[in-house]
Amino acid sequence: MLQDLRENSQGVIAKVIIGFIVAIFALTGVEWLIGGFIASPPVAEINGEEITEAQLQFNIQNLLASLGGADIDQELLEQVALNQLIEETVLKQSADRAGMIVSSDRVDRAIIENPSFQINGVFDSDLAVRTMASQGYNIPLYRQALSQSMLLGQIANAYSASNFITDSELESIAELMQQTRDFRYVSITMGTRTLGNAISQEEIQRYYDENPAEFTQEESANINYVVLDRNAIAEEIQVDEAEIRAQYEAQRADFEGSSEKRASHILFEFGGSMDEAAAMELAATARQRLLDGEDFGAVALEMSSDTVSAEESGDIGYTDGSAFPQPIEAVLETLALNEISEPVVTEFGVHVVKLTEDAENVYQAFEEVSDRIERELKSAEVDLLFAERIEDMSNLAFETGDLITISEQLGLEIQSADSVPRAGSSGLFANQALVTAAFSDEVMLEGNNSDVIEIGDNQAVVLRVQRFNESAIRPLDDVIGEISVILRTQMEREAVESLGEELLITAEEGGDVDSLLADNELVWLNAENISRNDFSVNREVIDHAFTMAATEGGPIVSSVSLANGTFVLVELNQVNPGEVSAIPEPERNRLVDSLQSDLGVSDYQSFLVSLRESSDISAAILEEVL
Repeated sequence: MLQDLRENSQGVIAKVIIGFIVAIFALTGVEWLIGGFIASPPVAEINGEEITEAQLQFNIQNLLASLGGADIDQELLEQVALNQLIEETVLKQSADRAGMIVSSDRVDRAIIENPSFQINGVFDSDLAVRTMASQGYNIPLYRQALSQSMLLGQIANAYSASNFITDSELESIAELMQQTRDFRYVSITMGTRTLGNAISQEEIQRYYDENPAEFTQEESANINYVVLDRNAIAEEIQVDEAEIRAQYEAQRADFEGSSEKRASHILFEFGGSMDEAAAMELAATARQRLLDGEDFGAVALEMSSDTVSAEESGDIGYTDGSAFPQPIEAVLETLALNEISEPVVTEFGVHVVKLTEDAENVYQAFEEVSDRIERELKSAEVDLLFAERIEDMSNLAFETGDLITISEQLGLEIQSADSVPRAGSSGLFANQALVTAAFSDEVMLEGNNSDVIEIGDNQAVVLRVQRFNESAIRPLDDVIGEISVILRTQMEREAVESLGEELLITAEEGGDVDSLLADNELVWLNAENISRNDFSVNREVIDHAFTMAATEGGPIVSSVSLANGTFVLVELNQVNPGEVSAIPEPERNRLVDSLQSDLGVSDYQSFLVSLRESSDISAAILEEVL
């Protein structure tokens, strides 16, 4: 919601611009043709319509961009991109058969209202052309792609808007969602049930002999190294306070604080059964509760349609006067700090707004920025010294057969790390480049210093191997403690499971469970009116209790072993169905919207599947996978 607020905060552009957009674009001439798809072999054919290799590669690049350049299997990426193009094609063909179109006026309006094509809220044709070109489009192709996107959006919206939830369906769903259960349970934990049972030396020896892999120490190296640190160099350089003050005065304008306001809101969205009048009434109620002293965050969490901001006490962030819809910006100018507004109507619904921060233009004090200025003054000198010392470090590493000379000439401490495996360890040697260098033939076998290895922008390392440690099984004496813990854990788990099974059988057969509990110092714990999302009982226990089938013949018992080894006996006594009336109206409205949306998505996917199944599709890439 917050993102929507910000993205839609620009005013409406004068309608007359629409009349000019075609003419404006026409002025660019044939030099438009920056991008476009040149002739290329088809990679798929859908009902006689071809998808070219160029289209596929273009879509792959778009997918990669949307994923932030993530490293993804190329074959999988091609399949996803091609399937996307196939779905778009069958949808477009379906729209063509149905006579669906998007008017040129709608496409023009979408273009001029695109914030990416605006400067200070006003459409700029040069910016639009440049932006399209940067995305690989010329203007006709962009209009075509936009028209198709809008058309496909119409189809998707038609499904999402055509679904509804009946009262009986909502009742059934509420019965499950709001359902609570009454049960009691017994937990048998590991830890003390076998303390009187000694672990023999023979058992330890047998486990050691049967599980050598658990006690094998992989090959490793003892490594000596020196680290050149940019931050340490910075500490060497002293900057006079007078120089820092002079820089502060010279750049005073750079330290001007921003003039921003911060706001929180409670939103009542229009939609479903919520019209503007109902939203205004709820907003007035919320405002009165706030004026009566209730906490803003608590009221937002209970009533706001904007669940994201509600979890942040209603906070919607900062504005410089342009981030929020104009009605909210206008009311913020009138509010005193922490004042609650009257209900405010925007395209998103009715808001109750609170001004939480009001930062006027002020200059940051010298004390607040002196450290930053000092770092900036040092920066150039530090960069120079760091580069010079890396060069010296590299030369010394090549010329000498140890780290002592590097240490003495550059003032660097020789440090050590023992038993570093090939897979790396913690700290500095979590960096794989260092480990790779240590186990290289030049360093490991020939006994040379490594080259300078730069770690990020701030550190450089030279290392040499002091000793190589062969892979070997650790002596029994060194691992007796570990084996004892393993065997004790096994014994405890077996004891817990045995007692648990005895309890379960006794309960199922109607035996004297209470006596068995008393003999083992165990007690029932009651859990009443527990919901699916309750946190008063272990989540694994709750999840199991809600898998148990309700019965009218009295309590039923079941058991579950938790991840930590605890055995839990659960006795379900009663299932309490939920009611729609127990769901607050704003939450109920959001539930209905969500269910309708889910149905729309499901229907839309079914529609896509049916289109694909009824289409003649040939695609070599997909056939290879099959």
